[in-house]
Formats: sequence, structure tokens, C-alpha cells
Amino acid sequence: MSVPTVAIVGRPNVGKSTLFNRIIGRRLAIVDAEPGVTRDRHFAPAEWNGRRFWLVDTGGLVPGSTDPLNRAIRSQVEQAVAESDVLLFVVDVESGVHPMDLEIAPYLRKAQRPVLLVVNKADHLPNETRQLSFYELGLGEPFPVSAAVGKNSGDLLDQVVAMLPPAPDEPEGDTIRVAVVGRPNVGKSSLVNRLLGQDRLVVADEPGTTRDAIDTAFVHRDKTIVFIDTAGLRKRSKVEEDLEFYSVLRTSRAMERADVCLLVVDAKDGMHAQDLKIANDAWDRGAAVMIAVNKWDLIEDKDTNTAVRGEREMKARAHFLEFIPFFYVSAKTGQRVSKLLDAILAVAEEREKRVPTAEVNRVLEQLVARQQPPQPVGESVRLFYATQVGTAPPRFAVIANRPESIPESYTRYLHNGFRDAWEFTGAPLTIKFRRKRGRR
Repeated sequence: MSVPTVAIVGRPNVGKSTLFNRIIGRRLAIVDAEPGVTRDRHFAPAEWNGRRFWLVDTGGLVPGSTDPLNRAIRSQVEQAVAESDVLLFVVDVESGVHPMDLEIAPYLRKAQRPVLLVVNKADHLPNETRQLSFYELGLGEPFPVSAAVGKNSGDLLDQVVAMLPPAPDEPEGDTIRVAVVGRPNVGKSSLVNRLLGQDRLVVADEPGTTRDAIDTAFVHRDKTIVFIDTAGLRKRSKVEEDLEFYSVLRTSRAMERADVCLLVVDAKDGMHAQDLKIANDAWDRGAAVMIAVNKWDLIEDKDTNTAVRGEREMKARAHFLEFIPFFYVSAKTGQRVSKLLDAILAVAEEREKRVPTAEVNRVLEQLVARQQPPQPVGESVRLFYATQVGTAPPRFAVIANRPESIPESYTRYLHNGFRDAWEFTGAPLTIKFRRKRGRR
């Protein structure tokens, strides 16, 4: 399901960051009485009444200012407005209708986005009436809240959820959703265009939310593959820091819906810290991960060991990359691109793989016979049995008498042993230890 975006906008020092922290339920944005503290944007997932959305905090908007910082913040706010499904325009009941509010309101009316006028710092609810003066802004009924103490915040979230666009229908049947992610200009769109340019049966072009790209679905070997938000990961601004921020936001939205994340890396630049973070986030969310090293045709000095050396260097930076398949491709020439489609089906199948309980326990017994868990002083640590408790991604439970005494090193030993037995290539695998209940 596509997750919509809600942006908080307004002039400086009206309590935008306080409201942001209140909605997400933790202190993520810096709050200070000094105006202009929020210069960068923050975003975080939020949920209310079973509906999830991304919440974006923005800097204080100062219309018409020529100050370089204010101009940069204004550019960021404009980008937030363009990216969002619902806008929360925050004003200050203590200050009344401010001249800056009067300048911001026409801009938001022209933005053609649903706007909820939030009158903050209404600490005297339910006896507060000063919010009525904000009808002057022409943005509908003012909604009073006190973000600092939480008054009326639940009713505000009811309103926000009611304004979100309806969740789009997901393709039915055996569908594999693939998020093509990576930094700007690594060739994500070119790679997908090359894949879609093959002789395939196109099933549907399904629009996501207002600013999401089209999800393109087609059939390969009787399986429906849906590429998520591919165009949505493109450059949309010339401002580099805006690019990075909204690239991360769009990537997170895409990964929310993905069964498989195809991370595209530039062959000449190599894997950056941001690439590693994207791969790690996808892995932690439970998606299968593949890495496509694009623009391989531009590598002049390649021999049979070039890819092996590069892969070894990347895997040395993060242990989980050992379990992820790498592909060296060229979207421009089509080199090895066709192999990606079969690989997507393969890693999606690995993510759904289920191992019979008898087979799990056979492997567990072999692993324990080869290496016992460390034995602390006192009662010995015993592993009784194991079973697979879930798929997509695969999850295992190991029943033990003292699960709290099993160190992380032994968990990794079992993890590697399970992978040796069943591979789960490209798919994250988790092992949890549970205490045996009742009498033996």
C-alpha cells in the first residue's frame, strides 16, 4: 500500500516541531523558543486509527525575505508542499493573525493540496475562542490544539486521516513488488526502462498517490512484477540538499511497499555510505535485497577479478552484504540486464521459502553437535528444538532453557548454519530464542 505524506508548514516559532514530535510520539525534531531552529527537514513514519503516513517537519517560512538562509528554507518548504498529500498550516493563537500568515495563506490556496489550519498554543481548551479570528485566512475552519500538552491532538489526527487520499487498490494475485532505489543519477530510470523495453506483456499502469510515480506491472514467467515509484526516485530539484532529503523520503515510501529492493549503484563511484544505509534499511524492513552495479560498460580497466575485488570491498563494510546477490549491468547497452528479472523471481521465492520442522531440527542438531552454546556458570544452556515461525522474511524460533544466556556470537553461528543449509539468498533471516514453557 502506498503511504501518503503530510507536511507541517508555517512561519517561524509557531510550534511546528513540537507538533511534529507530538504526532510521532517521540522527541525527534529540536524544539527551542528561538525562532528558526528547524533549518533542515525531518521526516518520520506516523500512524493513527490503522492508517500510516509519513510526517515531514519544515523550517519556518519567511515570505519575501532576501536572506540566503530564509531563501533556502523557502525552497525546502516549496518542495515539501509539492511532495505532500495533506498540509498542516500551523499558526499561533497567542500572536493572532500575523502578517506572515496572511502572506503564506494565498500560496497554500494556490498549491491545490488539502490544507488543515492548525491553531497551536491553545492551552485553555475547551474554553478557547481566539482561534475564530483565523477564519480571516480563508482556509476553512481553524482547528485549535496545544501541541505542548497534547490537547485536541487526537481529534486533529482524526481530521488528518480523514483528509488522506484513499489507499489505492493493490494488484491482485501472485505479485512481486520491486522498489528500484539508489542515489540520484545512478541510472535507476534507465535500468527500469531497459527492463520494460524487453518483449514482455504489460499488465497495467496503476497510479499511486498524487505525487507518486506510476507503478508499472508486467508478467515474467507467469509472475507479475510491479516496479514501485521508479520515476519518483529521480531528480526533482537543482538544490543538492533537497535532492538528498526527498530522495531518502521517496526511497522510504517505496521500501514500505516492497517485497524486493533493487539497489542501483554507480560502477564508477562505487558504494557510498548512503547506498549502504538504503540497503540496510531495506534489510531491516524485511525486504529481499539485490544490488545492480550499473554503468559497467564505463569501466575500462576491468578483468576477470575486477568485480570480485569490488564486491569483496563492499562486503567488508557490512556483514549482511555477504547474503545479497550482485549483478554487473549496463542499462545503456543492455549488458546482463535480462538476468535481473529471473533474479528478482529467485530472491522473492527465497524470501517466501518454508522449511519443514523436521528438517530444521535435523540441521539444528548437527550444528549443536558441532559446537555447543557457551555454558555460563550455573545451569547449563540447552537448545531443545526449533521451527520456522514465519516467511517473507523467514523467521525461526529456537526453544531453549536459558535464552537470555545465549550470546550474539552463537546466534550468528546458527544463522550462518541455517544459510549454509537453505541459502535464503537475498532475504533477511531472523532467529529468536524462546524459553520452554511448562513441564518437559
